[in-house]
Amino acid sequence: MDLRKLKTLIDLVSESNVSELEITEAEGKVRIVKSDGAVVQQYVAAPVQAAPVVAAPVAAAAPVAAAAPAAAAAVEGHVVKSPMVGTFYRASSPGAKPFVDVGSQVKEGDTICIVEAMKILNEIEADKSGTIVRILGENGQAVEYGQPLFVIE
Repeated sequence: MDLRKLKTLIDLVSESNVSELEITEAEGKVRIVKSDGAVVQQYVAAPVQAAPVVAAPVAAAAPVAAAAPAAAAAVEGHVVKSPMVGTFYRASSPGAKPFVDVGSQVKEGDTICIVEAMKILNEIEADKSGTIVRILGENGQAVEYGQPLFVIE
C-alpha cells in the first residue's frame, strides 16, 4: 500500500469520529485504531505468516514535527521537506558521491536525495532552483513526513 495513502487514512481517522478502520487490499491488510486521541496502525502483508507491524502512535511524532519548524525558521531560504516517512540517503549507493553538497547549484527538478520507504527508493527533486546552503537530514537516518531536508537560496 502506498505511504501517501496510509498517511491520508491515518489523518482521516485522527480527525474524525471514527474509532477504527480496517482496509484489505491485494498486497495486505491495514487496521487503524484510534485510542485516547492517538492513532495506532497495524499493517499485515498479504502472506499472513508475518507478525503485524505496529507503528508508533501519531502523538509520539509530535516532538519531531515541532522541532522541525524551529530548525527551518532559524535559516533563511527555501526549505525542501520530505514528502514521506522513510530513510534519508544523500547518495544513490553507499560508496557513491552525494547528489548535492553545501554550495551545490541545483535546478528545479534535479535529484537532491533519496528517501527509501517500504523498500522503494524515491528520488526527491529540488522544487526550486538555487544554491544548497544547508543540509538538515542525516544520511541513513529516519525522516518524518514534512521534515526539512535542505535549505535552498
